[in-house]
Amino acid sequence: MQKFKPLEILFEDDEIIAINKPHGLLVHRSRIAIDAKVFAVQMLRNQIGCHVYPVHRLDRKTGGVLLFAKEKLILDSFSDLFRKREINKTYQAIVRGFTEDEGDIDYDLTNEKGKLQETRTRYRTLKRYELDFGSGSHTTSRYSFVELNPVTGRMHQLRKHMAHIYHPIIGDRPHGCNKQNKIWKDKFNMTTMLLHASHLSFIHPISKNHIEIGAPFHEDFEAGFKIMHMKSVKH
Repeated sequence: MQKFKPLEILFEDDEIIAINKPHGLLVHRSRIAIDAKVFAVQMLRNQIGCHVYPVHRLDRKTGGVLLFAKEKLILDSFSDLFRKREINKTYQAIVRGFTEDEGDIDYDLTNEKGKLQETRTRYRTLKRYELDFGSGSHTTSRYSFVELNPVTGRMHQLRKHMAHIYHPIIGDRPHGCNKQNKIWKDKFNMTTMLLHASHLSFIHPISKNHIEIGAPFHEDFEAGFKIMHMKSVKH
């Protein structure tokens, strides 16, 4: 069973608290992950000594900013902010291939009930890397470090959208590239999905203050950067 250190608290006041969720930690119990015995909700409750309620969700494999309310009553206020798209979420990822400088992915997705939902993601490329090992018929491998801004909030939206434009996130299963995932596992013992919720901003529903919360990368993601720099082709 995976062991987790005490949760890093990024922000806290009387009503809300935000943590830097590690990759691999479930937010709460789930029927689709019966193997998990440790959950962010219980860990944080035990750590701070009070009940907490998730304001939003992050995939088990995604690290980064995760926000909780300390009172259930506040959840309705946050639901309203999400519905009005007044909460800004920023993610960062390492993906296969060289992405365009920026793009707007407008590609509807089907939810678990089979309903087609409007889904949109904006992205921009922060850096491109060409590494000194081959992939398939290519003598080198290309990757991009991207910033992702989901305009909508659907399940696995970023993962599905990046796969849709043929730039899947490294370490993503099942939406990613099996060939790339195998390369990273075999060559670098890297199985972490390289997707990080880096930033969250909103108007506090109680204090009305503008809140901005940033999360540093976890060691797993930093290891991905080290591989990029160590293996980069010198032109």
